Amino acid sequence: MAAKIITIANQKGGVGKTTTAVNLAASLAIAEQKTLLIDLDPQANASSGVGCVANEGCDVYHWLLGECVADAAILSTSLDFMSLLPATPDLIGAEVELLSCQEREFFLARQLALLTSDYCYVIIDCSPSLGLLTINALTAATSVLIPLQSEYYALEGLGQLLSTIERVKNGLNPELALEGILLTMVDNRTTLAQQVEAEARTHFAELVYETVIPRNVRLSESPSHGLPIALYDVTSKGAQAYFRLAEEFISRQK
Repeated sequence: MAAKIITIANQKGGVGKTTTAVNLAASLAIAEQKTLLIDLDPQANASSGVGCVANEGCDVYHWLLGECVADAAILSTSLDFMSLLPATPDLIGAEVELLSCQEREFFLARQLALLTSDYCYVIIDCSPSLGLLTINALTAATSVLIPLQSEYYALEGLGQLLSTIERVKNGLNPELALEGILLTMVDNRTTLAQQVEAEARTHFAELVYETVIPRNVRLSESPSHGLPIALYDVTSKGAQAYFRLAEEFISRQK
């Protein structure tokens, strides 16, 4: 059976995309769901966040363009059920190189078709843009999970992303679904966070996950140690929130 492919996307930076990609993937792996994390961001923060460095000349960029096989590019992580397809800054070149290619939006989908039967879930971390790499991720995906920061402008920027998702669904990937919206960096002591959550739940109802990700110092520290929060501090509020997210996520699949 083919894996469920979830793209984590938001064109706004600093909303918790990479944190969510890494820690949702890790939490699914801890639940013994075989998971592949794909770092599709040239900043390669998801790769460093799990303590992995790509093999020279064999990373997500070379795999995407068919210059190396998946087995050579995919790395093991500190979790038995989690693998990583790492990025390097070379990935910046993919946006330019793909522009001149036919069916340039389908490169990732074609490559993933060769390996998704090996996994339960594939989690794709995207860059904070709606460029060609993100379009590839949306075209390849089963569904999209949108991290939404609890701040004043969060809902304003959501419209552009939802419009892009709709265009991809209509023109490139008719099976694409909206997995849900995840509220991140939530500080429920503030009126603003409460207002953003209330407005999101009013507008999007059941699409908004019950689980919210709190602001948490330990969650912010863990990437600098190359560890998902579950391995850095399993008792922290951040780790417990991502465990609940994984549980809710799995239950939604059923």
